[in-house]
Order: sequence, then structure tokens, then C-alpha cells
Amino acid sequence: MTADTTPELTPEQLAEIERKYDPETAFRPTGKMLGLVIATALVAMSVYHFYASGFGLVRELLHRGIHISFVLGLVFLLFGMRKGDATLPPRAWYRFDGVPILDIIFALLAVAAAMYLPLLSPAALAQRVGNPSTTDIFMGTALLVLTLEATRRSVGPTLPIIGLIFIAFAYFGPWMPGALKHGGSSWLAIINHLYMTNQGIYGIAIGVMAQYVFLFILFGVLATRIGLGQLFIDLAMVIAGRYSGGPAKVAIFSSAFMGTISGSSIANTVTTGALTIPAMKRVGYPAHFSGAVEATASTGGQITPPILGAAAFIMVEYLEIPLRDVLAAALFPALLHYFGIFIMVHLEAKKLGLRGLRAEELPKMGLVLKDHWLSLIPLIILVYLILSGKTPDFAAVYGIIACVVVGFLNPTHRLSLRDLWDGLASGAKNTLAVGAAAATVGVVVGVVTLTGVGFRLGYVVVQTATDIGTMLSTLPILGYFTVTQWALFTSLILIAIACIIMGAGIPTTATYIILVAVAAPALAQLQVEPLVAHFFVFYYGVLADITPPVALAAYAAAGIAGSNPFKTGNTAFRLGIAKALVPFVFVYSPALLLVADGFTWWAFTVTLLGAMLGIASLGVAFSGYLIAGLKTWERWWVALVSFLFIAPGLMTMGLGLALMLPILLIQLRRRNATTVEA
Repeated sequence: MTADTTPELTPEQLAEIERKYDPETAFRPTGKMLGLVIATALVAMSVYHFYASGFGLVRELLHRGIHISFVLGLVFLLFGMRKGDATLPPRAWYRFDGVPILDIIFALLAVAAAMYLPLLSPAALAQRVGNPSTTDIFMGTALLVLTLEATRRSVGPTLPIIGLIFIAFAYFGPWMPGALKHGGSSWLAIINHLYMTNQGIYGIAIGVMAQYVFLFILFGVLATRIGLGQLFIDLAMVIAGRYSGGPAKVAIFSSAFMGTISGSSIANTVTTGALTIPAMKRVGYPAHFSGAVEATASTGGQITPPILGAAAFIMVEYLEIPLRDVLAAALFPALLHYFGIFIMVHLEAKKLGLRGLRAEELPKMGLVLKDHWLSLIPLIILVYLILSGKTPDFAAVYGIIACVVVGFLNPTHRLSLRDLWDGLASGAKNTLAVGAAAATVGVVVGVVTLTGVGFRLGYVVVQTATDIGTMLSTLPILGYFTVTQWALFTSLILIAIACIIMGAGIPTTATYIILVAVAAPALAQLQVEPLVAHFFVFYYGVLADITPPVALAAYAAAGIAGSNPFKTGNTAFRLGIAKALVPFVFVYSPALLLVADGFTWWAFTVTLLGAMLGIASLGVAFSGYLIAGLKTWERWWVALVSFLFIAPGLMTMGLGLALMLPILLIQLRRRNATTVEA
């Protein structure tokens, strides 16, 4: 196969690809005067959150109000009303320094509406909840409308449409069908609940963003600026670059490392893919496969401790368990995801006869550590503080301090005051879209608590699954399983499909919060442990990033690889099949999550070994290669046997090994025959 010689993309081209596929980074340019005002506001946002979480004592509602005011005000200044907004005449009468005057008015109104409620005295607020004044209704309506519009600009239309559907559901309850029917709520009652209480816009979602997520995103930006990202990429090349199909394995390791400090699939894809995708093409991987490998590996950042795409902190609040328990639960499912991709790319490399990187193409371990070892210190401090039981915000604050100190001392990646200013501004910028999304998610969750729709939907899902289970249990062979077992399995399938659909084009954290509100109750009715239910919906929400037709991470990778986006997305989904199977594994054997109820090391070992064998078998089936090529019937045989491995238990694992033995013998004979012919 002829190696690809496509030139690498420039930083400007990579930035354009990220803006195209990631609406969260599609900032519009502004003039110098307004640009300085925005930059100052961004830095002030970072400094405020650092102070408030680390050293200040700010009332909860006031802290959340300040966060929302920063987010919404800056979104209206930095994101255009439509994609072509930045190309309009910058000095038209209705624009100031490149920003429409109407957007400036929206920004000021959003700040006023967000701060109006928190600035009321607690006594005055207590008297108005349940009986809001006309001004309260006006401000609440303004904040609700501006929140939906800010989310549309920064994230896309899907999430605001979902928010509008839920609001309509609350208002038109008496006209809803079947189990979804309810008494309905007046506009006054809706605004009272969504604006005047902590069950809506000012709820848990925005609280977690303000208290934890902002700091961890800022930590990731600063850690990257002091060289930690480059260290991860270089280490990945040293570890895996020399082996068959080396660049693809480098993509896996570098994305896994980057996932520890970044929770964005698209940002990971562009950052590491700029190096790995051209390298994969040069050694002979097809363009669509190269892009798919990087996209699939990069989505692993959403499920890799310690950040987990910000979902970890939501779990801490919902489940009321320490962050270290959430991170421990996430560890092995994340490793299984990377293991599945590794198996796929290794078999593909062997099938295509691809080489690794040459010695002269690889960095030297000694030089890598000499140049970058200092950049590891902040991450070590962060992880140590989390594992020692400190709160997430405490750990993040001292991780940020360590980044600044190391940055000023590190001769290789020394931070200047201008670098620190830019880092603080970039960190705040990266939180705007997810902050707006969190506010809209608060609207959705508020409607759920106002109407009880979560339990209603849970009832509908469980009832539908039970009906299907009753039908399946009457069929030959399938009748071996009980109605309850079929109901659980069918519910998992239905919820998984809903998670993938809901996650299309919506930030992972927002998807997770919505699904926890509307899907987790169904799993609770089926006696699934809360921690397991939360991880199940979270994993399938993440899968949307590589699931066509809205596989944004895969499309960004296709832009770098110069491949067909849809073909890249399909290949990425195939490579990420482990992520689709692992949630079923830990539902049936929660021991995989380490801290789930009933954990034993024996159950964990059996489950982990079975999952690894099952994922490896699926990799063989999808790639069509083990130690020689597989025929079609052999691939189907291996695929079916893989489910026996994934079903936890020594009996099923032993049966799976017995059924795999004939395939292995056929493979050995086929390889020997090929060797003799050669």
C-alpha cells in the first residue's frame, strides 16, 4: 500500500475545523476596544471563580447568579445570532466594534435578570416565592428567553428546542396523552418554579458548573499551556510509536492521557489529531480509518478520570458520594474503552501489514522527561488531593496554583504575565457554552420536578419493556429467561437508544443531566443501583459524539483526514463498540465499577476478564482478522460467541472459550498454509 503524503494542516486550518464542527468555539471577531472589554471580563470571571471557590465565602444563590450573568452576558457578545454574523459590515450603524447593538442590549438585560433575584435579601425572597410580583415575572421571563437564545447560539438549536418542548409540556399538561397527562401549570407557576426557586435555572446544574466545572476547565487550559499536553503526546509516541501501526496506537495513548485534563471530544480530536492523523495516513492507514481512530480515542476523554467531561461533579451532587468514589467507578470502564480501540487498530495494522514509526521519527524518553517533567506536578497534586478526600474545588484551586507556579519556574514552557492573562481568558471562554447549556438543562430539570414527568416516562418505559418481555418469554429458547429479565434487558436497549438520540449535538454533561432526570427513574424501578444507572445513561450520551448522523468528533477528524465524514463516523462507531457494550456489563455485574454495592475482588476479576475477552472477540469479528483472515461465517461465529464472554460468569466464559477453539485451530491451519505457500 502506498503511504499517504498529504501535508499537515496549519494551526489556522485546524482552528477553522474546530469552529466548523464545534459550535462552542465559534467565537466572532470584535474590534480592539470591545475586545479589550471582553478579555477583561473573561479574566475577571476566572479570577472571581478562583477566589470564590478557594478563599471567598459567597452566598450560594449569589454565586450562581454571578456565574450566570458572566456566562450569558459574554455569550451575547462573543456568539453571533447566526453563523454569518461575523461577515456583516463591522462598522454599520447598528453595530459597535463588530457586535450588533441589539446583542449588547441582550447582554446587559441578561446580566440584570440574572442578578436581580440574588441581590434580593433572603427575607424578601422568601416572601415572594410562590407569589412573585410583576417585576419578578418580567425578569424571570427575560432570563428564561435569553437563556434559551444564548444556548442556541453557543451550543446549537437542539437543546433549546428540548427546553421549549418541556415548557410546553408543563403548560399544556391537561392535553397530554395517556400517562403523560397532568393538571398543567400557569405561566406564573412556571416562572415561579424555574426562576424563583433552586429547582430550575439556579439549580444543581448551574451550581456544579459555578463551583467545580469552571475550575477544572481552567486547570486543563493552564496545564496545557505549561506543556502537559505536549508531554502526553511525546510519551504516547515513546510508548507505542515503534510498534506495528504505531501512529494509531499513539493516538489512543495520547488521547487517553489528554482525557485526564480535558473533557471535550472535539478539542481532543483537533489537538492530538493534528499530529496523529497525518502520521497514520503516512504509514498506510486509510484516511477514514485514521480519522475514526482519533475521534473514537478522543471521546474517551469524556469518560476518563479525573474530569469525565464534568459529569463526575454532577454525580457527586446527585449521589452524595465522594468524588474519589466516582473516579474509581469510572476507571476500568474507561480502560476497557481504550482496550477495545487498541485491539481494533492492532488487528487492522496486522491485516494491512503496516509499519511503526522509525527511530528517527520518535522522541527520546530522556529528553521528553527532562523538558517536561515539571508540568506533571500540578496533575499529581490535583489527583493526590482528590484521593485524599479533599473537595473537588479545593483540589482544583491548588492544582491551578501549581500550574501558575510551575509555569513561572519551568524554563521550557515558561509563562509570562501575558500568557497567564491569555490562559485565564481562554479558560473562561471555554466554559461559556457549557454554562449556557447548564442553565437550559436547569429549565428541563425544573419542569421534571414541577410535573413529575420523570416517573411518568419511567413508567412508560418499564411498561413497554415488560410487554415486550412477556412476548419474548413465550418464544422457544428465549423462554429460558423470565419476563423480569427480558424487561430489564429491553429497558436498557430502549434507554440506550434514547440516550444516543438525545446526545446528538448536545454537550455531554447536558445530555447526562437530562437523561438522569427522565431515564434513571425507569432503571430505579427495575432495581438498578443509582451509581450504575447514572453511569449507564452517561456512557450512552457520550457515544453520540461518534454515532452518525451527528457524530461531531468524527466529522472534525474527517476534516483533518480529508475523508468522507459519514464513512468516518460509521468506522468510529465500529471502533467504539466497546463503549456500547461496557454499560451492559456493569449493569449485570456492578463489581466492574469497584465501589458499587456487593463488590468483591472475585466478581470484579471474573467480570473484567470476561469483558476483555468479549471486547477482543468483537474486535476480531469487526476487523475480519486474528492471525489470518476470517471468512464471513467465522466473523459471525466470533461475534455471537463474544456475548458469552461479556455475560459475567465462569460458566459462560468457559463455554465461550470452548466455542472459540475451533476458530483458533482454523486460523492456525490457514496461517501455516499461507506461510508454506509463501
